[in-house]
Amino acid sequence: MNLRTNLVLVTGPLGWLGSRLVEALLHGLPDHAALREPPPDLRIRCLALPGQEFLPLAKLSDRVRIVVGDARNVNDCARFCDGAQGAVLFHTAGMIHPRRVREFYQVNRDGTRNLLEAAIGAGVRRAVVVSSNSPCGCNPHPDHLFDEESPYHPYLNYGRSKMEMELVVQERALKIQTVILRAPWFYGPNQPPRQTLFFQMIRDGKMPIVGSGQNLRSMAYIDNLCQALLLAATVEGAHGGTYWIADRRPYSMNEVIDTVERLLESELGQKCAHKRLRLPNLASTVAYAVDACLQAVGLYHQKIHVLSEMNRTIACSIRKAEVELGYRPTVELEEGMRRSLRWCLDHGIHI
Repeated sequence: MNLRTNLVLVTGPLGWLGSRLVEALLHGLPDHAALREPPPDLRIRCLALPGQEFLPLAKLSDRVRIVVGDARNVNDCARFCDGAQGAVLFHTAGMIHPRRVREFYQVNRDGTRNLLEAAIGAGVRRAVVVSSNSPCGCNPHPDHLFDEESPYHPYLNYGRSKMEMELVVQERALKIQTVILRAPWFYGPNQPPRQTLFFQMIRDGKMPIVGSGQNLRSMAYIDNLCQALLLAATVEGAHGGTYWIADRRPYSMNEVIDTVERLLESELGQKCAHKRLRLPNLASTVAYAVDACLQAVGLYHQKIHVLSEMNRTIACSIRKAEVELGYRPTVELEEGMRRSLRWCLDHGIHI
């Protein structure tokens, strides 16, 4: 793992992806031969929000330094990037499920602008920025796969905020090396409570299937995504690029839910209800209308938003990342979900 620097900056270090990335920077990625050995002298500077419990992060290594601040504050960004000439910035922080719509733009767009301006001023060499599938929205038909030539068609305000974030990054590509990674729904260790709720709903037979359940979803196992982040930081030719990052193939919603149900029984000994809450496509159509109306007046409701896209195909091709980054997603759905459930068990998280 040759990052060509002994200092990296990580935003969102206490989030699902950011925390796993910090672990990978400290200990390497065992599934990937070229990334198994981390630099022994690598220093990791993390931007943690005020009020977050960051002691477990600090205990990982004496090479981890915590800077308490908020990307929405330009002075905090300047402190975070101070003295980081030649460093690599991994920007994993983002707003996914806010209380108010304006937070999408304050964090995803404006926070990214603040960070990049501070990074440019400090002489940071490269910024690897995590985006989403949402700037491109949903696939126009079930057999379609997004690629890097797909046009913007943002899905409501989250998608628009991430699209505007990408434009902010692209506008600064002449002043700092940039790489954008578009990550879809991801899964794996270090999961937040919403993923545990997903498992519980499957166990209890309350997980909704809207329509046939044959709609496809690209997903990214968390360590596959960390692999892509590290490659994006090390591959010289990646500068200025945008890449879709996911598992090797998309999965149907039926496959995802069936796999988790099977593993809950085989790995955790959970008794599952073997039921689905089957809803017509109209349920997602109505949820989308309600979601759009709420967001139009600045409000956001997580469950309505998620229901609105439950019957949609959101799938991508990872061909460009394979060719240009050398990306090789070695973990797929069954093994990834198995590791996720074992992580829950090891950390006393009840499902």
